[in-house]
Order: sequence, then C-alpha cells, then structure tokens
Amino acid sequence: MPKPTFAKPTRRGFLAGLLAAGAAPNLGWAAAGNPAFLAAAKAPDGGFVLAGLGADGTACFSILLPARGHAGAAHPSRALAVVFARRPGTYALVIDCAAGQIAHHISPPAGMQFNGHGVFAYGGALLATSQQRAGDSAGFIGLWDAANSYTYIGHFPSHGIGPHEVLLMPDGDGIVVANGGIATDPADRSKLNIATMRPNLAYLSLAGMALEIVELPTEFAQNSIRHLALGRDGLTGFAMQWEGLAGADVPLLGLHQRGAPPILAQTPITEAGLMRGYAGSVAFSGAGDEIAITSPKGGRVQRFDPSGAFIAATARADICGIAPRAGGYLASDGFGGLVALGKSSGRLNAVTLGKSTLAWDNHILALPQIQITG
Repeated sequence: MPKPTFAKPTRRGFLAGLLAAGAAPNLGWAAAGNPAFLAAAKAPDGGFVLAGLGADGTACFSILLPARGHAGAAHPSRALAVVFARRPGTYALVIDCAAGQIAHHISPPAGMQFNGHGVFAYGGALLATSQQRAGDSAGFIGLWDAANSYTYIGHFPSHGIGPHEVLLMPDGDGIVVANGGIATDPADRSKLNIATMRPNLAYLSLAGMALEIVELPTEFAQNSIRHLALGRDGLTGFAMQWEGLAGADVPLLGLHQRGAPPILAQTPITEAGLMRGYAGSVAFSGAGDEIAITSPKGGRVQRFDPSGAFIAATARADICGIAPRAGGYLASDGFGGLVALGKSSGRLNAVTLGKSTLAWDNHILALPQIQITG
C-alpha cells in the first residue's frame, strides 16, 4: 500500500488548531442569517453567486463569485464556506458568509486540479479536497490546514481515477470518496478511457490508508460514481452517470454499508430510460427513511427506500440540486425554482417555495446542523 506523501498530523496538532480557531474572531452561522442551505447560481446579468437559503427557501444572503461555482464545503460552526470551481478547476474560495467577502483563495499544487468537492474534518480544522493529477487524472485527496490560513499539508491517493464528491464518515476520522473512473484531457475535458474505466467507492482514513474499496460489477464498469449521500449508521448512497451505450437500462443509484456488497437499485420498466442515464445529485430525506436521485437531463426525481426498493418518481424540468429537509427534501432547478418535496399518501408532492431570478447550479449543500445524524 503506498504511503501518504505527507506526515500524518497529530491529534495534539489538530486540537491546537481547534483552540486557535475557537479564539479567532469569526462568527457563527447566525451572523449570516441562519441559513439551512448553500447553493451556487448564475445571476441574470451573467455573473455568479453563492446564496444562503433558509429552511423555507428564503434568501439569507447572496455573495458575488468571480466565476461559476460547482459545490462547496460548509464549516461546521463558523460562517465559512469553501466554493470550488467547476471541475476540473484551479481555484477554491473560502467565503466569509457573515462579512460577505472572500477570506482566502486556494490553488491546487502545480500539476493538480480540483474536482469540485471537499469537506471539513476535525471540527473544521482540516479541509479535505478531491483533486486529480492533470496529466493522467490519477486521484488524490488534498489536505489543508484550515486553522492556519489554509496552508497546504499534502495529499494521498484517492485509490481511483477522477475522484469527485468526498464526504466525512460518521466517526469523523475517515472519508468516503466517489472515484468516477473517467480520465479527462486537461485542455478540453474530453473523456479518454471510457472503454477501460473502473469507478469505485473508496473508504479512506485521513492518514491516507485504504479501509475499503468497492467496485461495481463488470457490466456496470462504465457507470461513473459521481455524488454521495450519507444516511443512518453510515449507509452510503451513490449517484451514477452512465458512459456506455445510449439507451441502456442501468441502475443510477447505489447503496453500500461497510463490509457488505453494494446494492444497485432497480426501477420499474415504466421508469427505465426516463433519467436518460444521468443522476445529477443524491440525498437522503430529512427523516433518513428514504433516498432520492435527480436528473436534470430527464427532468425527474426518483425515490427509493434504504434497501434500494423503488418508491415513486415525479417530474420537474431541469431539476438537479437536492438536500435533506424536514418532511422530505429541498430541490432546485435551473430556472430559479426551489421546491419542497414531501410525502403524502405514498406520493411525492412538490410545493414551490419560490421563484428566483437565479439559475441554480447542480447542488444544494445542507449545513451540518440539519444533515442526517442517525
């Protein structure tokens, strides 16, 4: 097993960082209007923003970004968010959401690219980022000392090609990574290895040790694992995007519990093909009793129970962002719509919370206080 390319930070060092962070004059999320969600969007004038949203979809703040954002990481206690460039990207911005300004610019090391996602660990003292080597798309997890002006600590392999979303496991001392399996040309993002791709779900310690690597069956090797959700007891939900023959009836949602084989959720024949081979986001419901995937290409939301059994689906044009919300989910579309998705008599009712002039991007980030805790 390859050794990490950095010295493992000590618990003492992290605790010292936490103490330093706690002494800093940064404000908590209440100072930013108590948002429950964060989302990137495109403004009518062509600019880009990071928006804070309340549980009812109302705007808490809107902060101008220099370019399109993809997804982000929210500090667990302070009003700080890291916004990543559209993958593969060369910048991430630490946003002080209370002050409404950029606090830090982060750039990947030479020869590396960010891949749109990251997560805070150790109470916010550490930032872990998904990134790839530009030359061959080999995946890495970058580590940044958030308590020391986001100094780069080092990186270790993600144990796959083209890592995308990364989440902190419930024990707080490990991560799960969606290794999409796709190698891309650094110049134009063209896909180079579709015939030989091997996506995987990787569970890693924050010291770089591979704890468990889960691959898909051979017939689904072209199903790129892209986005993640964590439910009760560490159940991992993963959303996939099919890169194989168009029109194939393939599962787009997987579920995995550590130590067990993955479950690939199947849909009824009437649902086959309606997602158009593309799941853009995934989330457990606020109660954690079901999971949903979205498809902006198919204009569809599909719901499943934690065993992978199909529950129901609903249509919504260009829907993609989804996050847990009390009573169900919050979802967004590219036309400015914010929708509360809730259950009624086994069906998924969509209640429009508001219509914005913003064109919402692919993801909604639920702040830590409302995410599934088991």
